[in-house]
Amino acid sequence: MKTTGAKVRGCEGANVRSRFGGRRRGRVGIVAGAILSAAIVLAGCADWGGMSGERGARERTPETRWPALTTSFAATPRNAPVAEDGQWVMPARDYASTRFSGLSEISSRNVGGLQLAWTFSDGNFYGHEGAPLVVGSTLYWVSPFPNQLFALDLTKPGAPVKWTYKPPVQIAAQGVACCDKVNRGAAYADGRIFFNTLDNQVVAVDAATGAEAWRVRIGDINRGETMTMAPLVVKGKVLVGNSGGEMGVRGWLTALDAATGRIAWRAYSTGPDADVLIGPGFHPFYAQDRGKDLGVTTWPPGAWEAGGGTVWGWISYDPALDLVYYGTGNPGPWNPEQRPGDNKWTAGIFARDPDTGEARWFYQWSPHDVHDYDGVNENLLLDLPIGGRTVKALVRAERNGHVYVMDRATGQVLSADPFVHVTSSKGVDLRTGTYLPTPETAPRVGTVVRNICPAAPGAKDWQPMAFSPRTGLLYIPHNNLCMDYEAVEANYIAGTPYVGANVVMHAGPGGHRGELTAWDPVRRRPAWKIRERFPVWSGALATAGDVVFYGTMDRWFRAVDASTGKILWQFRTASGIIGQPITFRGPDGKQYVAIFDGVGGWPGAIVSGDLSTEDPTAALGFAGAMRDLPQHTEKGGTLYVFALP
Repeated sequence: MKTTGAKVRGCEGANVRSRFGGRRRGRVGIVAGAILSAAIVLAGCADWGGMSGERGARERTPETRWPALTTSFAATPRNAPVAEDGQWVMPARDYASTRFSGLSEISSRNVGGLQLAWTFSDGNFYGHEGAPLVVGSTLYWVSPFPNQLFALDLTKPGAPVKWTYKPPVQIAAQGVACCDKVNRGAAYADGRIFFNTLDNQVVAVDAATGAEAWRVRIGDINRGETMTMAPLVVKGKVLVGNSGGEMGVRGWLTALDAATGRIAWRAYSTGPDADVLIGPGFHPFYAQDRGKDLGVTTWPPGAWEAGGGTVWGWISYDPALDLVYYGTGNPGPWNPEQRPGDNKWTAGIFARDPDTGEARWFYQWSPHDVHDYDGVNENLLLDLPIGGRTVKALVRAERNGHVYVMDRATGQVLSADPFVHVTSSKGVDLRTGTYLPTPETAPRVGTVVRNICPAAPGAKDWQPMAFSPRTGLLYIPHNNLCMDYEAVEANYIAGTPYVGANVVMHAGPGGHRGELTAWDPVRRRPAWKIRERFPVWSGALATAGDVVFYGTMDRWFRAVDASTGKILWQFRTASGIIGQPITFRGPDGKQYVAIFDGVGGWPGAIVSGDLSTEDPTAALGFAGAMRDLPQHTEKGGTLYVFALP
């Protein structure tokens, strides 16, 4: 994987050799030369003098902010570093969704010497929210729409393209995509790469040859359905969900046979128990989640049929309990006055049997959600010392602004603590599990309700956090946003927006719009925070080298000390970063770190979608908070791969 190239000026004036000479362009198109040239010139030029104020400012947090569940973190067999094969074969690297790698060649002691090894462009300028996969000596990447699958040969200089798979797609799918034409990644199992397309196809491709094994369409763009999430393969089944909560789509999780593509089961997020796959084995911990056909009776008549609850986020799996965990999206429409009731089973979490899809338990993060707090974020499965015993825990940084620690066997909430400024609720009653919304922040028709915190994207949206068993800390990339919200009447027409709200977002307390927070789930408090100018919309990566990687929307890819939050290294990319970093061992035995740039997604639509900066309600209100983003980034779509010299 050795390449050669020109020297560029590095951090603090040091000379750093950039090994980008072997870069290859994808067949879809070519990245604009000026943009890539800017990236090369700026590569490694860390403006350490600018690391203050709103951009990259680090703060230690008080040591006595909240009482601890127990006094120490102890590694357990589940949390301890696992055998590291150097690959990255599923979206979160493991079923527990830790995004932790046991590789340690790149460490907090030497990460400052990272150099650019090579780059690759997929020629696509929509938002790049995905994570590459590395299987053996091949790196795989699914582009944003039209969702082409690239295979790069890591045994050759510059990692040239081995093959490209181009699925036939419906161009009209672009017109019903809520928040850019993104794709959040693929999964590998049994010699095949599995991924979704925006127009609702699930595809299986031979990992060695790129030949299509099967391709199945399981949704309908004419109803407003799309698919953006990354699949997970569990026990021979490919688990996938749909998007379209702002189009009146009825959410579902579907399991397909990995060998044939045939649908094994489908569990809806609304409707009668038979559709939701609720039967005699369903035992929710809290009384409010028990009862017959709550997916119908907690809605006005017929409203559940266009009620949302889409499944576009992350899935985790516990092999010991044999349960998959995933969240459901917001109810529709956003106007809460049109749907009185708890609106089951939206904005919550299910535990299901992967063989049959039957529900085992459910918990609702935000009953009768009134702020678009989708419940689709990742669920980390950790064994934690709580109350003098080791608990099989599920840890979740939720959109409503709270870090939840739950018993993943039963669905009991053990703690729920705010990790951002919250005005939309008063917290969670741990005795009953009840979320306690603040009545005065509920949107109303004809009234603008101001300063609702967090805003509709939540304290944290889909952008996945990481966990290190070495520090016992979660690394949460998230937002610092509030909003003004007016409910309006919405009318359902299949395949068209079904929102019913005028929203304008703005920065939260402090004026910065994003943070990376290191959170101790046992002591229930932050260890440190880094404040960023824009929402931290990238994923996080933690390694056994005690380094945490993440990216920013103003084009920095950063490495920080996992224990202290000290910024150890940074690199300026051509475009803002909203993707997910990974690390892998190359065929040459070296450790590499990879990240795609390519600003976009919901917060970056003002750039990727060329939206007007004059309309603060554009992009469902996100444009109001991101008016200055075009001053800090261009469109992009380049993979950067780094290594030590």
